[in-house]
Amino acid sequence: MHFDDLAHNWGPLTASGLAQGAIYALFALGYTLVYGVLRLINFAHSEVFMVGSYAALITWGFFGLDENSATPPATEVIGYVVLGVLVAAAISGITALVVELVAYRPLRRHNAPPLAFLITAIGASLVISEAVGVATHRNQRGVPPLIQPADAFTIGNTHVTNLEILIILLTLVMMVGLDRFINRTRLGRGIRAVAQSPDTAALMGVNKDRVISLVFLIGGLMAGIAAVMYLFKIGTTRYDAGFSLGIAAFTAAVLGGIGNLRGAVVGGIIIGLFENYGSALFGSNYRNVVTFVVLIVILMFRPSGILGEALGRARA
Repeated sequence: MHFDDLAHNWGPLTASGLAQGAIYALFALGYTLVYGVLRLINFAHSEVFMVGSYAALITWGFFGLDENSATPPATEVIGYVVLGVLVAAAISGITALVVELVAYRPLRRHNAPPLAFLITAIGASLVISEAVGVATHRNQRGVPPLIQPADAFTIGNTHVTNLEILIILLTLVMMVGLDRFINRTRLGRGIRAVAQSPDTAALMGVNKDRVISLVFLIGGLMAGIAAVMYLFKIGTTRYDAGFSLGIAAFTAAVLGGIGNLRGAVVGGIIIGLFENYGSALFGSNYRNVVTFVVLIVILMFRPSGILGEALGRARA
């Protein structure tokens, strides 16, 4: 164990862990929304994320930007980043919606058992991943140097970068916005009604299929935004990039209380921090081991997660 490394680098590890956890949190919102309404673990959500990362790269490629390009002027960078986020969110949202319409809705109409949904989710995940793998020749793609990490401020030996601040702030804004949407709008009330009792909601005039499609769309939008932040932080993407990140995001959703939007954010932050701390203590090879040990320990004492399930109740 390297306690000295953890003690000496606690600040930098915390800053980086918060940013990584924020990406997990955005990603986990899709898992927790779908589970809160359908009681379904949408394993294809990791591929929705991956498609969003490629959508952003392709968009920047139209402007001649690739990993070997020079950094554009600051005024252009803002436009490219915003455009990349919008396109990635839109494409991920559409992909999630197509998965729901093609893979899950026919199963619901035939009252398929839960196992059929699980197998279909895994199948949809593999189909999308392999299709992108074939299209990209399974090559890794780099990200244009749009955002160069630079120190925003320093506390002791902790250098907090502009990118880390952007990721954390964006996650908080999206979480607050989604929380208010679920709790304050008519569509949000429809989502909570379907999550609590689909049959009762239908009797009250709520279109269940429309609500479910909306949930998948919102989850896809969050995954697309997370994909762009992931690109800037990691610098590359692959056809299977969503797999390991999807496991971490799903773990974050369970840890915080799957079905709880705020729990997804809390779980994501915890996972991001403990991954970094675990890597410093035991080495990077034990990164995921530490994550799942933390999950198991917490669930032993609180099976419903830190904040518990809440989407089907009056709060989110």
